[in-house]
Amino acid sequence: MRTIIKNNQLVTDQWTVLSADAELETALQTQQAIIPLALWQQHKDQLQHIKPLGIWLDAEQVIEDLVADLPHFSIIALNFPVFTDGRHFSNARLLRERYAYTGEIRAIGDVLRDQLFYMQRCGFDAYVIRADRCPKDALQSLNELSVTYQAAYDQNLPLYRRRSA
Repeated sequence: MRTIIKNNQLVTDQWTVLSADAELETALQTQQAIIPLALWQQHKDQLQHIKPLGIWLDAEQVIEDLVADLPHFSIIALNFPVFTDGRHFSNARLLRERYAYTGEIRAIGDVLRDQLFYMQRCGFDAYVIRADRCPKDALQSLNELSVTYQAAYDQNLPLYRRRSA
């Protein structure tokens, strides 16, 4: 089992991310599966009774396709195909702020240390660090910056408004 960062600590991951070409039988037999969006869309009737269940989205998939089904998922994993693709930063904020999702939002894929602080500010609370990097080292990046200027999910007031209050 791999080590991930969750809620600002290192933990052993209990979830299995199924591949994009996973079959329904695999999802039904896997404990704590994180399934691809396409599998959910094809077999929602059979999968909606599985608890707990997670889902993952690729960067080109939009969160609006999933809004009505959010209560079914304990985890929403957002896949970063390359570290320079920032589309899921917006999806995390939408999940937290517009759709009031309170479950785990997990970053998977090409996730690097330098991104974690900004991901946290957008609403992510779990991170699967790229296999060739050290999760313990990446964990330290969540506390390297102590002051933020702009408003975000984790601080709804910009610095100038916090100082004047």
